[in-house]
Amino acid sequence: MEKKICYFEEPGKENTERVLELVRERADQLGIRNFVVASVSGETALRLSEMVEGNIVSVTHHAGFREKGQLELEAEARDALLERGVNVYAGSHALSGVGRGISNRFGGVTPVEIMAETLRMVSQGFKVCVEIAIMAADAGLIPVDEEVISIGGTAWGADTALVLTPAHMNSVFDLRIHEVIAMPRP
Repeated sequence: MEKKICYFEEPGKENTERVLELVRERADQLGIRNFVVASVSGETALRLSEMVEGNIVSVTHHAGFREKGQLELEAEARDALLERGVNVYAGSHALSGVGRGISNRFGGVTPVEIMAETLRMVSQGFKVCVEIAIMAADAGLIPVDEEVISIGGTAWGADTALVLTPAHMNSVFDLRIHEVIAMPRP
């Protein structure tokens, strides 16, 4: 089965609908029914839930990401996702977490931040796809023994989708990226 990657000329929200269409198509071809999607506002996850059937995990920023003690995902959006059967996860970012707090306080860089920056060499959305898969796996919300589709982006919306087999944080190098469905050109 020949598969071509969809490349976008620019990253960003304007690619969201096309990414989700490609995800639906590829999920049907491969029989994948587990999805993890970065969705701070809940919009992308809600749209995905209208397009595919299966286990959808919406990963949002942890509390305090932008403002101390505050979640960015509004309660109404969270309720709408839960009503559609979407799992919602807010937790520390796998590729920054405490390491970023150490760097912010003392300077320097941690190995995990180097990993994140290396993934950003492909694209921001590529890094996000890997990161949210680790986070959802650690929360027990997606399987680590089968392929899933991970959807991320640059700032808002979706511009990247990967087929991967996730891994837990403590075995991060077992994560396998099988294919790129879509991404912006670096």
